[in-house]
Parts: sequence; C-alpha cells; structure tokens
Amino acid sequence: MGGDPGDVPHPILGLPVMEVRIEITRQQVEKLFGLEEYWCQCVAWSSSGTTKSQKAFVRIAYLRKNFEQEPTAREVSIEQGVVLPCRPPEGIPPAEVEWLRNEELVDPALDANVLVTPEHSLVLRQARLADTANYTCVAKNIVARRRSASAAITVYVNGGWSTWTQWSGCSTSCGRGWQKRSRTCTNPTPLNGGAFCEGQNVQKSACTTLCPVDGDWSEWSKWSVCGAECTHWRSRECSEPAPRNGGQECHGPELETHNCTSELCSPTVPGAEDLALYVGLIAVAVCLVLLLLVGVLVYCRKKGGLDADVADSSILTTGFQPVSIKPSKADNLLTIQPDLSTTTMTYQGSLCPRQDGPAKLQLPNGHLLSPLGAGRHTLHHSSPAAEGADFMARLSTQSYFRSLPRGTTNMAYGTFNFLGGRLMIPNTGVSLLIPPDAIPRGKIYEVYLTLHKHEEVRLPLAGCQTLLSPIVSCGPPGVLLTRPAILAMGHCVEAGAEHWSLRLKKQSCEGTWEDVLQLGAEPRTELYYCQLEAQACYIFTEQLGRFALVGESLSMAASKRLQLVLFAPTACPSLEYNIRVYCLSDTQDALKEVMQLEKQMGGQLIGTPRVLHFKDSYHNLRLSIHDMPSSLWKSKLLASYQEIPFYHIWSGLQPYLHCTFTLERLSPSTCELACKIWIWQVEGDGQSFTINCNISKDTRFSDWLVPDSEMGSPALVGPSAFKIPFLIRQKIISSLDTPCARGADWRTLAQKLNLDSHVSFYASKPSPTAMILNLWEARHFPNGNLSQLAAAVAEVGKQDSALFAVSEAEC
Repeated sequence: MGGDPGDVPHPILGLPVMEVRIEITRQQVEKLFGLEEYWCQCVAWSSSGTTKSQKAFVRIAYLRKNFEQEPTAREVSIEQGVVLPCRPPEGIPPAEVEWLRNEELVDPALDANVLVTPEHSLVLRQARLADTANYTCVAKNIVARRRSASAAITVYVNGGWSTWTQWSGCSTSCGRGWQKRSRTCTNPTPLNGGAFCEGQNVQKSACTTLCPVDGDWSEWSKWSVCGAECTHWRSRECSEPAPRNGGQECHGPELETHNCTSELCSPTVPGAEDLALYVGLIAVAVCLVLLLLVGVLVYCRKKGGLDADVADSSILTTGFQPVSIKPSKADNLLTIQPDLSTTTMTYQGSLCPRQDGPAKLQLPNGHLLSPLGAGRHTLHHSSPAAEGADFMARLSTQSYFRSLPRGTTNMAYGTFNFLGGRLMIPNTGVSLLIPPDAIPRGKIYEVYLTLHKHEEVRLPLAGCQTLLSPIVSCGPPGVLLTRPAILAMGHCVEAGAEHWSLRLKKQSCEGTWEDVLQLGAEPRTELYYCQLEAQACYIFTEQLGRFALVGESLSMAASKRLQLVLFAPTACPSLEYNIRVYCLSDTQDALKEVMQLEKQMGGQLIGTPRVLHFKDSYHNLRLSIHDMPSSLWKSKLLASYQEIPFYHIWSGLQPYLHCTFTLERLSPSTCELACKIWIWQVEGDGQSFTINCNISKDTRFSDWLVPDSEMGSPALVGPSAFKIPFLIRQKIISSLDTPCARGADWRTLAQKLNLDSHVSFYASKPSPTAMILNLWEARHFPNGNLSQLAAAVAEVGKQDSALFAVSEAEC
C-alpha cells in the first residue's frame, strides 16, 4: 500500500491524511470481484459523523507467461549482420525488455556494435567471434519477470588459403624430376564449423636439372717443330666435353714438352742450329720418298686394270669387289645397273642451254616437263656379277655393318652412279633420295638404307628428351657426295614449335650421338638441313650415317601424337577373349611393325586407328572397358582401369606398349561382343572405341598397309627414280640459279612451292634450284603432280619473257 500526501483531513484528528491507491493482483480482483478495474472510497466513522475520502481508481497489474516471439539460434559468418527478434508477453503495465549475453546484461551504451530497436529486437551490426554466445530476452514489469528460451549465436569463419610457398628444389640432382609448392588453409583458419578451403594444398611441376658433365681432355695436338732449345711441345684442351653444370675439371697437364733430339743437343751445345736443320732435311726427304711410293702404287694399280675412280662401299676396308644387281626392265637402258668391271661410261645429249634467237618455243605450252627428247644416255654394261645376297654377304664382313639387320624387310640397297636414284623401305615412310651429280662422275657407290628396331640401337636421352622419329641409317659413311642426299622419315611431333626444342642427332663412328642441327636456329654448318612438315621430316645431308630426331619439351603444352590400335584373335575356341590395345608413336614404321607382329600371332584389326595427343604433363595413360553386357560377358581385370606409366610413353624408346583386356564368355554360345574401350591421359586428351563384332567368324587378317609387292622396287636407279625429266631439270636449274632483278629466279620458285623456310641454306649451295627440285622430288614421289610444278615454274617464267625458251630441235 502506498500513496501521496493529499488535502483530505483526518476524520478524527482533523489532520491531513494520505490519498490511498490500492493495487492487488488480477487473480485476487477476479476472485473477489470478477473485475479488472474498479473505484474504491475510504469511509471513516466518528462521534461527529461519517467522513468519506475521495474515490480511488484501482487497476489490476499482470504479465502473461508466454512470449509472443522468442529469439532463435543462428549461425552467421563473421562480419555478417544479425537481428534477434523478441516480442515480450502481454502485460499491464507493458513489460520492459532487456537482453542477456551468457547471463550478463547487454548494454548498448557500452558497445557500439549492439543496438536494441523500439520493437525490442537485438541487432549485432557486424558479428564478431566474441559475439558467439547464448542470448536471452528478459521481459519484466511490477508484477513479474519473464525469460525467453536462450538462442545460441555461432559466428563461424570460412577458411582461406595462404600464399603459395616457394617451389622446392628439384627432386633429382640430374635429369627429370619434380618440384612442389604448398599452401595452408590458415588465412583465416576455419572456425566454429566454417568451410574448409577448396582446391589443392600441394602443386607439383616437372623440372629438369642439368646433369653435371665432367670435363675430359681432347686429343693431344701434333708436336711442335723442334725449337732452339732442343725441345718441342704439344697441348690439349679440356673440351671433349668441357666441364659444365658443376662437373669436374680435367686432371693432368695441359702442356707437355719433350727433348726432340734424344738428348743429342742442349741449348749450350754449339752447332745446335745446324743439327736442327739436318733433322728437318731428313724429314723432308722421308716425305718425298713416301709420296714417290704412293705414286708408284697408284700407277701399278692402274696398269693392273683397276680404275681408282670406280669405288664401292668395300673400298673403305678391303679391295675392290665387283657387284651388280639385276635390272628390273631389260629394255630401259637408264635403269640397267652399270657393270663395275669396266670404267667405260659415256653420257651424250643436249642440256637445252639458254639461248637467244628468232626460233623459240615457250616451255609452259607443253615442253617444260615433257619426256626426254633427242638426248642419248648410254651405259656400257655386262652381265650381272652378283645378286643382292652377295651384297649382304659382303656387308657382313665389314666391322661397321655387323650391327645391321640381315633381313630385307627393314633394309634397301642398290648401286648408284652420277645419275642418282632412290632407296625406299616400303610401308615405313623412310626413303633416301640421291640427286643427280651427288655421286661424282666416274664413281659408283653401293648405298644402303636401314630402319633400326629400337632394341638394336642405344640412344641415350637426357632430362625430358624424347625420341620423335625412327632411327635410320644410310651409308656407307665416309663416301664423298658433291650434293646433299635427302633422307625422309616420319615423326610424331605435335603442337607449336615454341613448345619444343628439336634436334637432329647423328651417331659418330665411335658410337657417340652428337647434335648436328637444332631446328629453328641458325645452322652451325651447311652440311645439314631439316625441312620439318606436319608428319614427316626431310634431312639434307652430305655425310651419310645414322640419324634420329629428338625433342625436348619447353612447356607442358608440348605433345606427341600417339596412334591407338586395337587387335583381337581371328577365332576364339575358348571362353576367354583378349583385346590388345597398342599405344604407338604416330609413324608408319611403328604401325607396320605391329601389323607384322599381330599377323604372326593370328590377330585382326578390330577398329580404325585413332590419334591421341599425349602431353608432357607427367600424367599416366589410362585404359578402361565399359558398357559390356554383364549377362553375357565379364571382365577378368581386377581393377577398374589399367595404366601405362608416363615415362614409358614419353621417352619413345619402348615403341610397342600395349595393354590386354581379358574377357570371359559366360556361355560358349555367346558370339556377339559389344562394349566400349576408353583411353585417356589423366587431365588430358582421350579417345573411345566402340566394339561390335562376332567372334565366331574366322575373319582373315586385313592389312591396312599396301603389300610390299605393290609398292614398287625399293631401289630405283637413274631417271626412273625422279618425276622431273633429266633434261627439263637441267634447263630449270640453268635458268633459275642466276639471280634476276625482276625476281624470276629460284627464290620465287621456292616461295610458290612453299619451300622458302630456309632460303639461306639453298643459297649456300652451288645450285639453289637443284636443292628446291630435290626437295620437291623427295616430298612428292611417286604421286607428285607435275602439272602443279609446271604451273609454278610457268608463273616464274612470266616475269621474264625469254625465260625457259628453247628451240624445237632441242626439246
């Protein structure tokens, strides 16, 4: 009970009394009166009478138990805004609201990040980790105090990656290896259930560490002349190889001096100069005697009937042995092999020199590429002295050729003179063009061309180098060529030149492999040049030997072309059925070798070969089989896929890699097989094969390659080896070799034939036009389009009205 002072006098004492307001609970009022509000008045009785007080207004106070809206638990990201609503229970007087955080009062005046709205909602402007707590809404008035259910606010933090660490060192100190870098999910670290970082925490990259090369001495130089001090000296250099990449220096003396008069003189002995003079005179006399003996031997040899200018490959190691090969057509004098037992050879005929006169005929009208005219070519010959087997027998007696294969499948050979010719290994894309005048006139060479199997020749590869072509030999080495021969072979290079460092390697007589040419760079010597095209390369070389094209990838975008080929048995007498998948370099020789191997095994081709681009990404090749009817077949492969390691493919030294899928029929009556085979490089290119076949049919092996018998002779001699007639060729050469101010020369011809990638090489030769025509012959035999060549030459001729003009009598 309480009240404020009033003006009503005390009914008895006459003193002022307090105005009375009585407040009781709602339940009490409803129980007593059934009313929420009412008026009351105080009455006082005394002897003097009754006195009434003023009326008092009575209101019933209350606060309901249940909140109209309670806050709910939330999970929010850091720095995210949060609103916790709270609608207090109904009450009289209206309830006041306050918020508790973990049972402690939240005071917006002390925390600027907190706000309580007029609707009693709690607002967190930016959630902080410290705001993770249990929040309670409290409503109270004079009657009661109510608490809402606690709402848990969880402020979480999503993880973020730190910066990458530096790349680690290469895993190997020599050659190809790996390096890696890492990062951690600590920027920030995930908290309170925040998401972990997406992506890899470790990255790997291929790396190549240059192998240390220890230095080695070169050969000693020749001894110097005997000096005034009776000594001479010789030197050597630490250059074969020079130390690099941290390799050790050569050990031992670089300069060596010796007494050159066997202690017969010293600097103090008088007359030393005279003694040195005498020694020099004696040496000159000995040289003259030796030269005289050589001259006598040569003269005697000529008198014995052997011409020193007629030579074959055996003259390098033994005496002359006559050899001949039977001609393919007896009626064509230009294809008959010359008789090596006689030196009588004559060449007669007009070469149609350029001339000026009133009677002229323009070659573009029909005489440019016409057959040989009135010119006569005569080769005196006798009956063949030996067959090809004799040639092979003599090759086997020479130490350099003992490593050559003895079969004829991967080898071609023939006898050639100044008219030139061509050697081809059928179905391999490997050929050797010997241009006219490449062999000096009066000489005859026995030439061979060999395609090596990879296991026969050891080609060392360093770092991430890879073999991109077959290994091919032509010889004999050491013979004199006055014009470059052209060796053609396939390759499997893919992607742009900027991703590769391509080198032409040649094996020396000592067996070491040397880089003789880097493609795309200025050649160090004019002995070699390589024209690289989409699937073949053409190598100009004046020195025969063993060659291979090797590449080193400069980025992971570099790729090789693989050829994927499927084989299966022609018949299946058992329940098992094997499908062999070969992964070959995309060259003709590799496919031919597998075809021959499968033919011997009784296999058949069951799908069109596909090409796959295999990148230098250090990822393996995977193979799997799918969509096979489980009610008819089952796979005996335990894993879901097979894998071929990256390095086995990338090196190129294992040419016939394959995987076998062994399937089993559930019933002997099952004959139809339908499935898919997927082949792909991890994170790279892929191919699929759809197989639908009847395994009960005994189908014969179907060769994709043209039979060897239909490819023509592997050795062509003379004009039959060329598309361009000899006299027409000579006319084009004599007309275009001379530079022309109007541009009607060999440079324009090279541009029109798209052979102008290395004009400086052509210009370094005595006849640039001959180089261009030789390359055209190598690229377009035997299906070259002579009309297109004639059109290109004719366009060049239009720039000079007198160009290629010949008389009717000459052509």
